[in-house]
Amino acid sequence: MWLYLVVLVGLYYLLRWQRERQVVSHLRDKYVFITGCDSGFGNLLARQLDLRGLRVLAACLTEQGAQQLRKQTSDRLETVLLDVTKTESVAAAKEWVKERVGDRGLWGLVNNAGICMPLAPNEWLTKQDFMVMLDVNLLGMVDVTLQLLPLVRKTKGRVVNVSSVMGRVSLFGGGYCLSKYGVEAFSDSLRRELSYFGVKVAVIEPGFFMTNMTAAEVFNGNLQAAWQQASPEVKDLYGDAFKSKPLSRSQGLSLHALTSCHPRTRYSPGWDAKFFYLPMSYLPTFLMDLMMCYGAPRPAKVL
Repeated sequence: MWLYLVVLVGLYYLLRWQRERQVVSHLRDKYVFITGCDSGFGNLLARQLDLRGLRVLAACLTEQGAQQLRKQTSDRLETVLLDVTKTESVAAAKEWVKERVGDRGLWGLVNNAGICMPLAPNEWLTKQDFMVMLDVNLLGMVDVTLQLLPLVRKTKGRVVNVSSVMGRVSLFGGGYCLSKYGVEAFSDSLRRELSYFGVKVAVIEPGFFMTNMTAAEVFNGNLQAAWQQASPEVKDLYGDAFKSKPLSRSQGLSLHALTSCHPRTRYSPGWDAKFFYLPMSYLPTFLMDLMMCYGAPRPAKVL
């Protein structure tokens, strides 16, 4: 019996591998719009796709980021300034994209723009801290997607949304996990709706990768700022030692979803995502809570 099971599993992965090796034809004629290309994974993806010959339309938050990216790529790649939190900026970027793609439409939309700070216990934060995170990571993604969908639908193309394993397992307070759970829900509903039009939606759920956003000095600075704004009562409960202990962090991206004929619904880059966080997400809630609390920082005063 076990032999048959092993054979069936082996055949399944062999067939999946064969399907995923099939690459979309005429990639050099296809346009891909990527948000958050100043640095990190958006910047890396833009350069990789440019090397593959695709026509990359890279959205950057700053002119400095756009200039640096243009210096590292071919003349095919074009940049535009975009603040995903401002609807007028998104609308202007949409018109800019329409001028470039014309009747050919947009093959790929990669929603990569995002922030991951502040990460701190919920009581250390304010409503505004949550709103800023949601505005960039979730509502900005929704706005960009809704405005560019007609261009993607024209090509029966791809929408790739960058989430995180923190959209499957909430490991810490603040708006980051909250926003990524929202990205997962939005992507699921979008995938079903767009399937009728031949558009495929993929979600990237990376584990922890070191980027500018997750650098230790950035994380510690944001944690200290959150601590400073906490009320005296909260500071007394948690104690000074709590803020010096490490918390987990995460972010990331993959390009297979844009170039494969048969992209996956979800990608989970990183061994920690594949073998720790994702399996953990299927555990009973009480068991997951025990695992998360074991060895985690504890408030100084516990009732």
